[in-house]
Amino acid sequence: MSAPGVLSFTQQGWEQVLAKVKRAVVYLDSACAESLHWGCGSTRLLEAVGGPEFHLREFESDAVGGGVKQPKAVFVLSCLLKGRTVETIRDIICRSHFQYCVVVTAVSHAVHLTANHVPAAAAAELEGQHPVFEQLEEKLCEWMGNMNYTAEVLHVPLLLAPAAPYLALTPAFASLFPLLPQDVHLLNSARPDKRRLGSLGEVDASTLTPKLLLQIRCLVSGLSSLCEHLGVREECFAVGSLSRIIAADLATYAPAKNRRKNATGRASVIFVDRTLDLTGAVGHHGDNLVEKIISVLPQLPGHTNDVMVNMVELTALQQEEENQNVVAPGCLAQSHDTAAKALWEALLNTKHKEAVMEVRRHLVEAASRENLPIKMSMGRVSPGQLTSYIQLFKNNLKALRNHCGLLQLGLATVQTLKHPQTAKWDNFLAFERLLLQSIGESSMSIVLSQLLPMIKPSTQRTNDDYNLEELLILLIYIYSVTGEFVVDKDLGDTEEKVKKALAQAFCEESELSPLLQKITGCDSSINLTSHKSKIAVDELFSTLRDIAGARSPMKQFKSVCVPGNHSHQAIYKPLLKQVVEEIFNPEKPDPVDIEHMSSGLTDLLKTGFSMFMKVILLSTRLLKPLNIPELLFATDRLHPDLGF
Repeated sequence: MSAPGVLSFTQQGWEQVLAKVKRAVVYLDSACAESLHWGCGSTRLLEAVGGPEFHLREFESDAVGGGVKQPKAVFVLSCLLKGRTVETIRDIICRSHFQYCVVVTAVSHAVHLTANHVPAAAAAELEGQHPVFEQLEEKLCEWMGNMNYTAEVLHVPLLLAPAAPYLALTPAFASLFPLLPQDVHLLNSARPDKRRLGSLGEVDASTLTPKLLLQIRCLVSGLSSLCEHLGVREECFAVGSLSRIIAADLATYAPAKNRRKNATGRASVIFVDRTLDLTGAVGHHGDNLVEKIISVLPQLPGHTNDVMVNMVELTALQQEEENQNVVAPGCLAQSHDTAAKALWEALLNTKHKEAVMEVRRHLVEAASRENLPIKMSMGRVSPGQLTSYIQLFKNNLKALRNHCGLLQLGLATVQTLKHPQTAKWDNFLAFERLLLQSIGESSMSIVLSQLLPMIKPSTQRTNDDYNLEELLILLIYIYSVTGEFVVDKDLGDTEEKVKKALAQAFCEESELSPLLQKITGCDSSINLTSHKSKIAVDELFSTLRDIAGARSPMKQFKSVCVPGNHSHQAIYKPLLKQVVEEIFNPEKPDPVDIEHMSSGLTDLLKTGFSMFMKVILLSTRLLKPLNIPELLFATDRLHPDLGF
């Protein structure tokens, strides 16, 4: 799978949308806005819309409708056209003066048939027809008040937000997360008349809730469209229980059968459950500048993978807190700035020190091209030095315009290096290294007890102490990196002490962060009682134990920690790195934890012998010529430290 193919997949989809938006009011949901943000940029959409009285608006129930001079609307949505989504479209149209409505959905018509409970056999007979879309078109005309007005409903696979040539994100599926053992109880509750599930190993597509199954099918539909664009027939592999369900659904996805027959290329798609290794997601051992930028700068509203960069420094405004929202924030995505894109990709690929030097190099070269009075200095790069280079552009409007994207990345670097949380990074790293060393030498109770003195109420914490969210990060790190462990009396007693201290700290928190509100179920610290806090902490530790046991079904990938010895410290070895090494290891032709999902008759021919070796050998041959992994899909937040 080539990187240009992935980028062109996104851009081709948006070209179809842009062809419809001329002189229209455009409503986008957050996932499609993020795809546009990374793939084409909002400027491209604004240029296609044209005209001062036409606007981009967020798709929400109280969105402003179209006025008398705004007769056309385009809705660009990442979700199914069903339920609350259709109601919101109706409400917006009914308070507008639209005469022409276009609805673009990222979900295929085949999935809409599934959502409307159309049997597979009947859906197959409807191939090439779009009755669900046609019915909605009639409704759109009805809501506009005239059946002679124009309405269109079409599918465009706006699945990806291409953050880099080799890294594509799926923002519409940011909430799609692997199941944990405790979720088996919820699945059983949703199907009281059917056989009870004993473990995650027994979960398949037929046992999932309709909502989760539809979410998976929407993802599968988008991936199938990507494979069609790339002209490949995919072989699907999985590591983990939910990944197995998704891979199997893609392998047997009925609308893809004809597409696979005509495909000229081949590709292997490997799905991996994120819960098998949360260590890398919460750890601080990645020496990567982008990881730090995303960790410390505030999140860009409505986005899952970009941040706000304070641009006040390039204006005449004072650096006061009240001025922070006067100027629109910068960001990391620079889809139209070639130099900025090159720097962004370099930041993703290099270590922290080299990345900071690369930022300096780009700023110096840009200043030189603009004939700005730059003073060169060698040696260590400091935030002050980078700031002095950036401020050279401040009073030069032409230079600002020419290098706006580069300056945003430069300011993001400076603000990250100066952020108080960055100074704490080394504290996290030191503690995590201590934990890694302790895991091989001490029991889980001793490892956990090291956290106990760090749990302090807000009234006793200093800036150097860990707040509650940071303590939760350390807890996830401990349980994920430790993996499966034996619960004895010492561990039970230590856990109770930690739980008691956390519950007390929750209650004494002066203001609950959004995360703590979600965990405790209380929107204010005033409403958080000791009883509610205890229940929340008990549920939290139940989840932590599930995370620790996530790799227990694995045979090869049971650990993400390489124990230390007299000459080497213990180190973290990412699961993704282990998976890739296993794929390319010629000495181990049968990686049993990487499960193949067949789209043909092979699965029907399973008997007493294993067909897996034959298939995985075939898949290995498919993988090597393609030099996989050239591309990674992430449905969670962008985390560049993949350990390669």
